[in-house]
Amino acid sequence: MTTKWISSIAATCALIWIGQAVALAANPTYTTIVVKNMHCAACAKKIAAKLYVVPGVLEVRADVKANTAYVIPQQKRRPSPRAIWEAVESAGFKPVKLTSASAQFKTKPAR
Repeated sequence: MTTKWISSIAATCALIWIGQAVALAANPTYTTIVVKNMHCAACAKKIAAKLYVVPGVLEVRADVKANTAYVIPQQKRRPSPRAIWEAVESAGFKPVKLTSASAQFKTKPAR
């Protein structure tokens, strides 16, 4: 392999990573879900598995200490707050509060 070829690959990878970072920065909206009894990584993983099935979900992150899951949407998509709430319920947990870009819920959203 030539040094020029390796540099080209590195530059391409850097541009892809920067593009992804810009896409997330351009769409900073995410949904926060406070979940009762999400007390370990296994709980967070179980919840995340259900959330990834919701249409429009790009990424799920969790803060176990804060009992909070964060749903990052796909670009130009907005997952349904009700579908997110129900996904947490289907994992066997109780959502306490859901905060999206447009609203905040303490009970299951109507849609």
